[in-house]
Formats: sequence, C-alpha cells, structure tokens
Amino acid sequence: MSETPGPEPRWWERAVFYQIYPRSFAASPGGGVGDLPGIHARLDHLTWLGVDAIWLSPFYRSPMKDFGYDVSDYCDVDPLFGNLSDFERLLRATHERGLRMIVDFVPAHSSDEHPWFVESRASRTSPKRDWYVWRDPGPGGAVPNGWKATFDPKSPAWTLDDATGQFYLHSFLPEQPDLNWEHPPVVEAMHDALRFWLDLGVDGFRIDVAQNIGKDPALADVEEKLAGLPHSVLNDDPRTHDHLRGIRRLLDGYGGDRMAVGEVFLLQTERVADYFGKDDELNLCFNFPPLFAPWEADAWRSQVDTAARCFDPVGGWPTWVLSNHDFARHRTRYGSEARARAAALLLLTLRGTPFLYMGEELGLEDAQVPEDRVVDPGGRDGCRAPIPWERAAPHGWNADPWLPFPPDAAERSVEAQRDDPDSVLHLYRRLLAARRDSPALRGGDQRFVDAPDGVLAWRRQGEGDARIVLVNFSSEGRQVASGAGSTIEVASDGRDEGRVFDGTLGPDRALLLR
Repeated sequence: MSETPGPEPRWWERAVFYQIYPRSFAASPGGGVGDLPGIHARLDHLTWLGVDAIWLSPFYRSPMKDFGYDVSDYCDVDPLFGNLSDFERLLRATHERGLRMIVDFVPAHSSDEHPWFVESRASRTSPKRDWYVWRDPGPGGAVPNGWKATFDPKSPAWTLDDATGQFYLHSFLPEQPDLNWEHPPVVEAMHDALRFWLDLGVDGFRIDVAQNIGKDPALADVEEKLAGLPHSVLNDDPRTHDHLRGIRRLLDGYGGDRMAVGEVFLLQTERVADYFGKDDELNLCFNFPPLFAPWEADAWRSQVDTAARCFDPVGGWPTWVLSNHDFARHRTRYGSEARARAAALLLLTLRGTPFLYMGEELGLEDAQVPEDRVVDPGGRDGCRAPIPWERAAPHGWNADPWLPFPPDAAERSVEAQRDDPDSVLHLYRRLLAARRDSPALRGGDQRFVDAPDGVLAWRRQGEGDARIVLVNFSSEGRQVASGAGSTIEVASDGRDEGRVFDGTLGPDRALLLR
C-alpha cells in the first residue's frame, strides 16, 4: 500500500471523526429529544475521549418526515434543536477545544415543504418549476420510468401532482422531491447555502447521497435485473462529477482547509473511487462495502486490499466505518462484546480516516423498539437510540426520550464506564491516545504480514515509527509468530498491556504491538 497522497498530509487524513446524531446524543435539561445545547453541554466527553473532529447530522428546519434529511430551510436551525445562536455557540466551543466540526449537507433533494418546491408545484409556468424534476405521464397515465424509491422498493420514485398533471421525481420519500442540479439557479442557491455555513466557520461538510446529485435527463430505465433496486443506489451520472468539482472549488476558495466527505452509496468500491476525481472533487469518500462484510478475516482482507487497489491510483485516502445512523450497530451485527472490542482496534489502526458513530465507544447494541414506538420510515430506530449518560434512569434524559434506550443502559452509560478502567469506553480512549502518539498509525504505510488462518496481521510504518496489529477473527486461539517479543500497547480485552507478546492470540482478540 502506498504512502499518504500529496506532499503534506491534510488534517482530515489524520483526524478521527465522531458522528453525532443530534436527536439522540444529549438533550437540554428535561428534554426528551437531543438538541444543540445538549451537545454543547457534553463536548468535554469528546475531548476526554480523544477524537479530533465531529460530524453533526442534520439540524436544519424540517418537517421531520425523514428526521432532518427533508430540509425546508438550508440556512436555519429547526426549533427542535435550538436556534442559530445555539449553533454558533456550539461551533465556537468546539473550536475552543481544538476540535473541528463538519455538518451534513443534503443537496440532492429538499422537503416538499421547502418554499422552493411549494412555488415549483404551484403551476407549470412557475419561475421555480425547473428547480425540480417534473415529467408528463406516460401512456395511460403511467409513471415516466421504472425507477424505484428508497425505503419501499415496490414504490415508484415518482408522485403525480394532481393540480398540474405532472409527476415529480423523489428518490426517497414523496416528501423529498429531487432538486434539478442541471438548472443553474439551483446550483447557485445550494452554493449560497454552503457559503452561509462556511462563513460561520464550519470546517466542512458530509454530503448526503453525493452520487444522487446529477441525473440523466433522458431518465433511461435501468437494466431489468436491477429494476427492483432503489434508484438512489444505482444513480451514477457523469454530471454529478461536474457539480462536485464546483463544490470543491468553492471549498478551496476558503483557504484550502475546508473539506467534504461524500456519502457515495454505491456498492462497488471501483465506482466510489471515481468521486475523488483528480483531487478536484470529494476530499474523502465513504466506502460502504465493509459495513456489509461478515466478521471473517478473508472478508476484511479483501475489503482492505480492494480499497487500496481502487483508491491508491487516484490518490484517494480511505475512510473506515463500523456503524452509523443508517445501519445496525457493529456490536449488534457481530454478536458479542469481544468482537466489538476487536473491531474497535481494527477500525482505529487501519490506514485511513476512521469515523466513529456516537455510542460505539460504549459498546452499545441496537435498542429493541416496540412496534408502537417505531417512527423511522427506513426501520433505523434501533441504532438511533438515545445515549445513556448516567447510571440512574432516565440516564441524563427525561423520563420518556423519543426512543427507548439500548440494552443494559445503566451498565453501558458514560458514567458507569468512566468509573471502570476495563470498560469499552476506556479501550477506545487508550486506542485513540495510541493513535495520536504514533506517526505510523496516523499516516504510515500498511503491509500485511504472515498470520495463521482466521487472523489478520499488518505492519504500519512511517516517520521512523512502527506498529504491528493482530486481529483474531476466529473463535479459537491462535499462535502468531509476527510480533512475538514486541510489547503489547493496547489489547482489545485490556489484559497484558505493557507486557511482552508471547505469540498466543486468544479468540476474537486484537492487539496493538510496538
């Protein structure tokens, strides 16, 4: 695997990001829904933990049909979360603690309650008609094409507007009409929204479904074998790259230290790599196939090799993610705390930029959400459950937060785990400290070394520093020659740290050696 691209590492290539889903991170006193003042009050948790940057999921004005990903005002805070002054105080406090902040940007669609769409659907001759994608019905009143919507693959990505007799495109919910980026005023308006937040001082953006910005004006149907898939995971139009270059030029105009990471939800890493362009599109791209990888050594080696093979030739820097607000938590997927601990070591020692999802440092599982409390159209409530801050119920919230708590909330709370040096929380803190102190882990080469079946072993090396990482994916102990005689710096189970590694690697155990 190659060295870091470019002559000088950029801050986002060395940072560890921490994703905050505002509704569920922390609430103002007495609140049952998380908000910006609640995040502000808990910032010291993040500095104590040792992350470098935070990513805030949407907090914009929204009817909340998709919990903030249906934006009705790109330049304001929804009253549920506070107001612009609360955001500015939070941003200032973040920077005062030496942390960076990026915020979500949702460019491919708006809410149907956004004034732009209200005006667009008012008539066929509306000045904003072309801000969205409208088409006449097909023969017999049929939808314009066979594209399917996300969340319900049986539903078309089109809704008929009875008043004007045309269909509008929505890759997600009908309440989320797709914006038409081929119409220059849309591009200008969205660039103005980016400037609004950049002028306030944000350090960059996470761009939601970045691959969905551009559309084929011909609206060609997909191959029959793919017809049942949501179009949002198939859309990969070359026009998107022009629009991303425009966003990149805007970001670079702010001095070169603002960035964008794209949610490029394409399940072929080769296609994801195109979204770096020639270092003139996205600075980082999320690569989602690892989220679907089983807890198996061969599967993970394949993911690491594929990322290097696809990203290195274009100078792309990898990202690594185990969990987020759209997927079951990795503790739930992998089935045990031992595996979740080993996965933490995997995540924080691979070459690339790690993104942590709030609560994974507590080893949280998905909440069990009763049917009468299910609220999300995509079935993602379990991974979005509130963070338990205190042992005693209601765990730093009010008596009835918007979703149930994850299992074992008292034992998994921040308060309980801060008091327990053997906790998952302290494991993450030790790992983050080790990464911060090691040039090899922050940006060095990565090279796999020999290991027995079921084990992945690699060497990180750079700037005169070196580490060896061992991850046992099997349920049996293994004898590993690589690294024997080195000192155990961090162990996923917390045992034997500071001692010499004797070559014995227990089941579902991972070690960082120096």
